[in-house]
Amino acid sequence: MMSGKNWHSRKSCIFLKKFVIDMDQNPLLQRISVNPQVCFGKPCIRGTRIWVSLILDMLASETSIEEILESYPHLKREDILACITYGSVMSHENYVEVHFDAA
Repeated sequence: MMSGKNWHSRKSCIFLKKFVIDMDQNPLLQRISVNPQVCFGKPCIRGTRIWVSLILDMLASETSIEEILESYPHLKREDILACITYGSVMSHENYVEVHFDAA
C-alpha cells in the first residue's frame, strides 16, 4: 500500500512527505482528493469541500456514521469509510505524541 520512494509518476497517488499512498491498492482511497487549489490542499472527500479531518473529528466525538450521513445526505457510507482508511494509512508513518502519567 505504501512505497518508500518519495516520488511516483502515476496520477492515482497522494504524495505525503517521504511516502506515497498508492490509491490503486485500496479503492476506498480513490474517494479522497488532495488539490492545492481546494481547501488549502487539505484532503477532502472527492467532489466536495468536506475535509477528511472533519469526518474523523465527528467520528471521534461519537457521531455515528448514520448521523453524519443525515447531516450530509450527498455523502455515501463509502465516503466515511474512505476517511477512516485515509486516517489509518496516515497513522502508519505519522503520529501524534500523547502524554500520559506513569502509574
